[in-house]
Amino acid sequence: MTTTLTYIKVWQKALKAEIQHLKKEGSTKYRLLKGRLFSKGNTYIYFFDTPSFIKVPVGSTVRIEWGKKVADGRILSSEGYSIIVELKENLGSVLSESFLLYDPWELLDQLFQRLEDMKESKRKRGRIKRLMDPSMPAKHPIANIKSNVHELILRSKYNPVTFVWGPPGTGKTYTLARVVANKYIKEQRVLVLSHSNQAVDVLMAEVSLFVENKGHLREGDMLRYGSQAGEAIQDRPFLTASHLIEKHYTNLAENKEALLEERRFIKQDLSKSFSKRDSDRLLHIEKKLTSVLEKIRQKELEFLKEAKIVGTTLAKAASDPAIYEKDFDLVVLDEASMAYVPQAAFAVSLAKRAIICGDFKQLPPIAAARHPLVNEWLRENIFYQSGVSEWVEEGKLHPHLFLLKEQRRMHPDISSFTNRFIYHSLVGDHRSVLKARLEISEKMPFENSASILLDTSGAGSFCVKDRASNSRINVWHLLLSVQLIHEAYLGGIRSIGYVTPYRAQAMLIEQLLDEMLRDRLEDADIIAATVHRFQGSERDMMIFDTVDSYPQERAGMLLVGKESERLLNVAITRTKGKFVHLCDYGFVRNHVYQNKTWRKLAEHQRTSGKAIGPNEIGTWIKNQHPSLQWMHARKLERVKADIDEAIKTITVGLPKGSGLSDEWIELLNRRGKGVMLTFLAEESAPGLRGVNQATELFPFPFIIIDNQLTWLGLPVEANKRALPPYIAARVESKQFVNLLTSYING
Repeated sequence: MTTTLTYIKVWQKALKAEIQHLKKEGSTKYRLLKGRLFSKGNTYIYFFDTPSFIKVPVGSTVRIEWGKKVADGRILSSEGYSIIVELKENLGSVLSESFLLYDPWELLDQLFQRLEDMKESKRKRGRIKRLMDPSMPAKHPIANIKSNVHELILRSKYNPVTFVWGPPGTGKTYTLARVVANKYIKEQRVLVLSHSNQAVDVLMAEVSLFVENKGHLREGDMLRYGSQAGEAIQDRPFLTASHLIEKHYTNLAENKEALLEERRFIKQDLSKSFSKRDSDRLLHIEKKLTSVLEKIRQKELEFLKEAKIVGTTLAKAASDPAIYEKDFDLVVLDEASMAYVPQAAFAVSLAKRAIICGDFKQLPPIAAARHPLVNEWLRENIFYQSGVSEWVEEGKLHPHLFLLKEQRRMHPDISSFTNRFIYHSLVGDHRSVLKARLEISEKMPFENSASILLDTSGAGSFCVKDRASNSRINVWHLLLSVQLIHEAYLGGIRSIGYVTPYRAQAMLIEQLLDEMLRDRLEDADIIAATVHRFQGSERDMMIFDTVDSYPQERAGMLLVGKESERLLNVAITRTKGKFVHLCDYGFVRNHVYQNKTWRKLAEHQRTSGKAIGPNEIGTWIKNQHPSLQWMHARKLERVKADIDEAIKTITVGLPKGSGLSDEWIELLNRRGKGVMLTFLAEESAPGLRGVNQATELFPFPFIIIDNQLTWLGLPVEANKRALPPYIAARVESKQFVNLLTSYING
């Protein structure tokens, strides 16, 4: 059996491997425009202008790179378009363009030190042992359990560690908040932790709201520690130390604001013209501000000492002795499935009892280094490494695993897939969720349908790789996604998400939405992002664009690799009432094994949901966008008019092995005088007059007119894998033209 000391040593090796990788590859680099030496002594203080806001915490260790010189230092002030840095060596009086390097490994180093401390604490090692080997018998009474909340209260009272499995929409925040509130009423001290500020904010807000409604809340008993208030607690400022300072130590708060304002004015003056007088004034202000901030810090520590419920991030807890040197009655680690195993171990070491809450069927933690120990301990979550999830794969629940069994987020037609294939039929739908989601599913697009497979088979070969990143792009899917969002908005849906595994596709859809839709959708809440960014979010309607299609010869690992089930689970379960799966089903059928989750999803939607075939594109598109129209590719009247009206340039691109018909040669030769024609094809077209020939080949045909207008899928004879009814898209978008021309000129 592995000892706790062995675990700690192995975790430290994993952290060290990740730290070394980040030191070598992971520094975030910020450009500095101009540096001036403020003062010199044992250290050297510099003032820098910045072209943009630099989000590096005050006190962070940084490096300044100027030419071949590199100096270590720390941030003294970071505000607006300027920063003040204290360096250990003199780089000169005036610095030209330089760079600030900020290393995120500092937080991991602090976690490393906390693990080192644990080696000397038998009590902390005992708590970690129970986390890593939860084989002790469950001691909570089960005869009189009244509800989910009551069961979790009992589990956390009688057992040292309780794992909570909270699939999407199953009331995780609701349940945890009421358990924490129960401990508060019983005068116990609780530490709420998560890797993200947002998760801490949401849970602390829910706890305070519940206790307040019960009439038990006393000011100062609940403290959101170590961060500016996020959106979730903006209307509950009494949770923050800054609010308590303003209320009880008004002079300190006013002095701080006055000094900050004076510092801003001096910095503005220094950015315009540097003077010794202003630099001396700024140093004087910095000293006074440091003194005031230290006094505020002492008051915050007093608030922390008195608080019964404290919420903060794992990073803050590991770096602040005011947290890691204290002992709590209960620690609640939320979103534990996204925390490193050493972070979970650190969390449980801080309290007598622990609740570890997350969903091990969602995305795992993210680490950068390629190292076997990093793979084992930083890329996998505590549910797996403690052995708790193994029971689920065997069809059982671990004695210390508490499952929230009813989801209230998704329309049952959407959850039917995840309930069965992801959660082994252990999770069901709450009786209220169908009625709650009908209003969304009834709206366009695809009225009265909640789960839709939009099959793009037969559209053509539109999937290419981004030149810079090798990430995949599907230009046909991009335009269909714009159309879907347009239809949804006109149908009355305002909360819309677009999610894809591929970063390049996500970036391009954002650009197209900004250009084509944002000004039309002023009151809509639309987010387009990769799957990783969506974890923890939800939308009324989600578009899941899987991108992969021909001419690619195999499916991407993001969709069929080791972590693909978790990625697809996150993509599906963000949805409340309408889930549109944009997918080339023919590609999936031919290139994805039947046991893969993506294939299962497509097959499930074809049999249990609503499958929209390629021949139905004209039936579901009911509102043509002014800048995006879909047309029968055999009807050429509109493209003829566009060619006739061309003023400067026409570019025609054909796939390998394609040529132009006589009809198209005649059509292009009709262009106006002075209109330059560029022909991108494997071979020249006899009879085509005044043409610039190039050999840059695309897997799909297109026409670009005056760098403003694109026809996609024409000429139809050259559209490989296209099937009847042949469809072409006409799009007026400079961003879309830029996408295609970046490949031509790249």
